Amino acid sequence: MAVMTVDEREKFLAGERVGVLSIGRGGAAPLAVPVWYDYQPGGELLIWMDRGSAKDRAIEAAGKLSLTVQQETQPYKYVTVSGPVVDRSSAPTEEQALAIASRYAPEAEARKFVEGSLKETSVLVRVRAERWLSSDHSK
Repeated sequence: MAVMTVDEREKFLAGERVGVLSIGRGGAAPLAVPVWYDYQPGGELLIWMDRGSAKDRAIEAAGKLSLTVQQETQPYKYVTVSGPVVDRSSAPTEEQALAIASRYAPEAEARKFVEGSLKETSVLVRVRAERWLSSDHSK
């Protein structure tokens, strides 16, 4: 088992994977839920959700989060990134929402999803990736 290089872990996180979002909640168990996200190497982690949702409320209270992505087939690999929320003040643009949805659905389905899901109550959470954990069992 070996740690990934900076380039390897950023490319792995940028791949088309569902992330598992984890947010501390004081004395309660952490909230851990699957999410669609976007990430470009060297940039911020972007997560689109409904304002006021359980995820959004937990993020607002904690101010930070972790996201884990994995390869579930051999050789096993994973990346966990953690960091502070740097912005959650506005909804994603249609372009940003489409960039997220297009990672997980064909273009026509992604457009339909965005048309039905992007609303005034949407929020784009921006996270600065500060801490990384990774493992690549192929090394």
